[in-house]
Amino acid sequence: MTQDLDTLLTAFYVKIDDTIRTPRWLGRPPLLTDSELVCLAVAQVLLGTRSEAHWIR
Repeated sequence: MTQDLDTLLTAFYVKIDDTIRTPRWLGRPPLLTDSELVCLAVAQVLLGTRSEAHWIR
């Protein structure tokens, strides 16, 4: 099950990264790209975590 989820999230990340083009930042670059943030949010929902504290553990 974990390999299937890893494969799904990797394909999802690549698709989003190819689709979303973010403008260049003038200051310090962000710690996460938009693609990474969306992929993490989807992973959190698919894994059924209820809170950020539970996700971090």
